[in-house]
Amino acid sequence: MEIAKSLDHCILRLREAKKNKMALSLGYHGNVVDLWERLVDEFDATGELLADLGSDQTSCHNPFNGGYYPAQLNFKEANELMSSNPVKFRKLVQESLRRQVAAINKLSDQGMFFWDYGNAFLLEAQRAGAEVEKRGASKAEFRYPSYVQHIMGYVEENMEQHIFNHL
Repeated sequence: MEIAKSLDHCILRLREAKKNKMALSLGYHGNVVDLWERLVDEFDATGELLADLGSDQTSCHNPFNGGYYPAQLNFKEANELMSSNPVKFRKLVQESLRRQVAAINKLSDQGMFFWDYGNAFLLEAQRAGAEVEKRGASKAEFRYPSYVQHIMGYVEENMEQHIFNHL
């Protein structure tokens, strides 16, 4: 996997890979909200969808204690606010989650395939008020599949099929 440290470098590498029809696994060393929003800006400006696949690897199991950093602050500022004003930190995290999901939704609506890595990202985004529910389904169903479900399928269905096959 290649790591990019600037948004401009990310966009350049994505464009090169698309032009040359190359598969590219690209990580960004920065706040992912900035990257998702830049991908939306690029789409709005050019009509070009630069990411075919997307996922979130953020540790949202504990988003308010270092598992998620809000886009509005740099790393040092976020760490300071996390301890000095946890209520404000929480609000900024939730705002960032909503911004991130809004960008992902827009790109997904244009054809990008997104999945949750099973890291509580969709759950915390839902708690923050982001639009992650599957349309026409219960609040327990998310718009995007999880990595585990997509690869392994739903455990209950697999178990039922396994039991049926062995009767």
